[in-house]
This record gives sequence, C-alpha cells and structure tokens, in this order.
Amino acid sequence: MKLHVTSDAVICFQKEWGFTQGDVVRIFVRYSGMSEEGPYSLGIQHDRPMYIGLSTIQDNMTFYMEENDVWFLDGRDLTIDSNGEDILFLLPK
Repeated sequence: MKLHVTSDAVICFQKEWGFTQGDVVRIFVRYSGMSEEGPYSLGIQHDRPMYIGLSTIQDNMTFYMEENDVWFLDGRDLTIDSNGEDILFLLPK
C-alpha cells in the first residue's frame, strides 16, 4: 500500500484549494451515502497527524492518512491526481 501524489495535484491543491508549500494535507474516509462506489468516499483537510498510517511528500507538501483510515484502501495503492480544479482519488479495482 502506497500513497502517490502527482505534481499536477499539488498545483491544484495550491491554486484551487488554497494550500501552500509546507502544508500538511490529511486524506480521510467519510460517509457519503450510497453511490456506485459504496457508502464511503475520501475527503481532504488541512490537519496535523496523530497516528500516521501512510504518508508521502510531494513538492514540499506532506500528504497522509491516519492509521484508522487506511482500511479503505484494502491493500491497494492510492494515487492523487487532478483534472482541472478537481482532485481525483485513483484506486485500482
């Protein structure tokens, strides 16, 4: 299980979401109702880690998931990318 963040995603976080170099970004699991992917989805927030399960640094920004959220990945790698102003969470099937 690995966490990958593209440079395009970092640009999107900075340009569209107001993050800056040196910021720490938490990727978390949230209940989002029923959809094709199920009742859960991933969210983002500016936060400080307590119990890091996964982390990576890309372009001087730290991205992480807490230990209690990595279950959602089910052993898969997560890639965070962007499409215009949208952040994409890419998990292989």
